[in-house]
Order: sequence, then C-alpha cells, then structure tokens
Amino acid sequence: MMKIRHTRSQRGIALVLVLWVLLLLTIVTGSFALMARMDRLEANTLISGTQARFSAEAAINLAVLALRDPDDESRMRGDGRVYQQDIDGIVVEVSAIDERGKLDINIAQELTLANMFIGHGMELDAAEMLAAAVLDWRDEDELERVNGAEEDAYLAAGLEVGPANRPFMMTEELLQVIGMSYGLYRKLEPGITVFSRAGEPDPAFAPVEALMSMPDITYDEAVNFVAERNSQVPGDSLGTALPNGIVVMEQGRGVTYSIQARATMPNGVWEQLQATIRLGGNRAGSPYRVLRWREGFQ
Repeated sequence: MMKIRHTRSQRGIALVLVLWVLLLLTIVTGSFALMARMDRLEANTLISGTQARFSAEAAINLAVLALRDPDDESRMRGDGRVYQQDIDGIVVEVSAIDERGKLDINIAQELTLANMFIGHGMELDAAEMLAAAVLDWRDEDELERVNGAEEDAYLAAGLEVGPANRPFMMTEELLQVIGMSYGLYRKLEPGITVFSRAGEPDPAFAPVEALMSMPDITYDEAVNFVAERNSQVPGDSLGTALPNGIVVMEQGRGVTYSIQARATMPNGVWEQLQATIRLGGNRAGSPYRVLRWREGFQ
C-alpha cells in the first residue's frame, strides 16, 4: 500500500514538472514569435520609409523640371499651391514658393520688419525694439541705434554671444537676436528668407506670413488673398487684388525656390523634404543648386 502511494506521488510531481516545462516552452516560443513579428514590422517600416524618401526626392526633381517649363500655362506656379498625384499607390504632394515672395531679413528695412512682428502678435513697442535689434545684429558697426541692441545690451541681459555684425547666413540666426522668441520665429519662418535680395515680398508669390509685413493688411485678409490667388487658373486670370485695391500679377520668372515634397505610402508611412534651390546648374551638371535642405519636419 505504501509503495502504491509513493508511486502516485512521483507521478504527480512528474506531471507538475511537465506542465511547467510546457509553460516555459510556450513562453519562449511566443517570445520568439513576437520578436520575429516585430522585426518584420520594423523591416517593413524601414523599407516603406526608404521608398517614401526616394519618392519625395523624386518629387523635388520633378518640381524643378516643372518650374523650368517654358510654357507659362503649364509651368508649376511658385505661389505655394499644392500639387498632388497618386503614383502606384504612393500619394505625392509637392509645392513651391518663389523666394521673391518672402521677406529677406538681410535687406528689409526697420519699419517693414516691425510691421511683420506686429502682424504676428507683438505689441508696437516690442516690435520696434526687435526690428532695431535685427538691424544692429546684421550691420557691421558697434553703434547702437535707437531701440537697438549691441554687445553691451546682450551682456546686460545675461547672454554670452552678442550680434554678429554681418548679414544673416540662415534664417535660424534670428533666434540669436535679443528679444526673438522661438514661438515668434516659428510663426515667421515660412515667410522669411536670406536669398531673395528684396526689401519687400512680392505678393504674387508671398505666403500669408510674408504678407503680414505689408501695411494695412490683416491676417484674415492675407489668408483670403492667398486662397483667391492660388485658386486662379494660369492663363485665365486677370490678377488678384490686395485689400488696398492694387491688382497683383506675376512678373517674370524667378530663379530661387523653396520646394516642399511629401510622399505617403499606402501603409501610412511618410517622408517630407524641403529644399531651397537655385536654378541654373552647377559644375556637376545638375540643373540646379541646393542652398538649403531639411528633412522630416512637420
């Protein structure tokens, strides 16, 4: 009798051990399966991201060709309107802005800069001080203009770096100007440039952000003007009127453009690129030169 009970006890222990082994095997197998699935998803995402990037790059090159089209009616418009196309399930969106439509922060006068700052929410006094500080930052002397700021003002504010006393090399340098906040810069950025060499934006191409540097125009008026302008069909338009009644029409063809391209894969993976290019070719044989390149921004 004791032998039978001992045998049953051993069988019970063996059964428990077997169940534990099966449980461990199930966990290990499940872990490997999960890892394999995650690796596959990661690989698919990487492949989709690469395809989206190449598609966005291709869209930039196609936009360059479209901007060089000699036919005025079929040529891509450099006013920010979005062109969309579905290519084998990949949705490609591309737009271009002629840099003449932006405000060049190296050329703009103090009043024009102040108008832009006010148009983006600054109070008059603060806008005038910031505009003067921008001019002090880019001029070559150490003389502080009225409401401006040279090195002593930066040191007094606890800043280690003062004005560069040279032209801006990129728009991001505005963030180094005393009084410029990151939030304000983000609002200004789509409408400013260092490439146009124009003291005022050309409203035929200007985005809303640049139009805010013009006097006597509200944000809503600027939005409505851009919407109306960009809805015009090339060849059928007599121009679009600004709020002051001046009719705006495209004059000539530009050479410097900011092109934005976004490619979205069928699975939702996307890549977005922005290139500021200058038409005219280079020594390598390319039909354009890249002046600025950005990736993956929102």
